[in-house]
Amino acid sequence: MKRIALAAVLITAALPLAAQQGPLRTPRPSQKQIITQTVGVTDITINYSRPGVKGRAIWGALVPYDKVWRTGANEATTIQFSDDVTINGEKLPKGTYSLHTIPSQNEWTIIFNKVADQWGSYSYDEKSDALRVKAKPEKSDFREWLSFEFPQISADQATVAIRWENVSVPFTVNTDSVNKTIASIKKAMANSKNDAWRLPYMAAQTAFDAGMTSADATQWIDDSIKANENISNLWLKARMQAKAGNVVEARKTANAALAKATPEQSDFANEIKRQMGEWK
Repeated sequence: MKRIALAAVLITAALPLAAQQGPLRTPRPSQKQIITQTVGVTDITINYSRPGVKGRAIWGALVPYDKVWRTGANEATTIQFSDDVTINGEKLPKGTYSLHTIPSQNEWTIIFNKVADQWGSYSYDEKSDALRVKAKPEKSDFREWLSFEFPQISADQATVAIRWENVSVPFTVNTDSVNKTIASIKKAMANSKNDAWRLPYMAAQTAFDAGMTSADATQWIDDSIKANENISNLWLKARMQAKAGNVVEARKTANAALAKATPEQSDFANEIKRQMGEWK
C-alpha cells in the first residue's frame, strides 16, 4: 500500500510540470503543409494535410470515384485568396474556402465551399458551395505524398495542380493583377503631383513586364522621360522600342540611357550593354 501511495504522490507531483509544458504533440501520419504563392499582387494560401500512398491502391479504391473527397487528410483542406479571382474562368470572391473534389477517371469536380472550418468532408454541405468547376486529370510522375503545386506562374495567372500517386489535376487561377496594378497607379497619378516621373514609369514597366503593348504604355514612358530623363526610364523606352522591332531607335535610346549612368550604376550600365549585344 505504501508503494501505491508513493506512486500516486509522484504522479500528482508531475502533473503541474506537464501542464506547464503544454499539450503533448505526437506526429500525424498525414502531416500538415501550408503553401503560399503570390501571383501578381494576389496571395494564394493552401493549408492541407498530406496522406501517403504507402503501397495502397488510390484512385477508385482508397479514394472512391464519384464521391466527395476531402482532398487531403484530417481537417478540410483550405484555400485562401487575398483578392477576387477567377477559377477556370469562373468568378470567385476573395476569402477562405474549404476545398473538396469529386474525382472520376476522366473528369474531376473541384469545389470551393464557404465553410472553411470543418473536419474532412464529413459535414460538407453542397448548399454552402461558392463555386464548382471541372478539371481534367492527367498522367504524371509519381508522388508518394499528396501535394499542391504551382507549375506555371505569370504576373496574372497560375496553374494549381493537385498531385498524388501518378495523377495530376490542374486548374487555373487568374488574378487580373496587371490591370488592377495599372488602375491603382493611374489613380495615384491623378492624385499626386510629387512623383511625376516615377508613377508613369511604374505603369509603363508593369505593362511591359506583362507583355502588354498599348498607346497608353508609350505615353506613360514618354511622360516619365519628360518629367525627369534618367537611366531607368530611358532604358525601359529602349526595350519597348526593341520589342516593337525598332532596333535602330532602341540603340539610340539605350546609348542615351548609358550617358546618364553614374559611377554607382556601373553594374546597371554593364547589364544594358549586355542586353544591347543580343539585339539583332
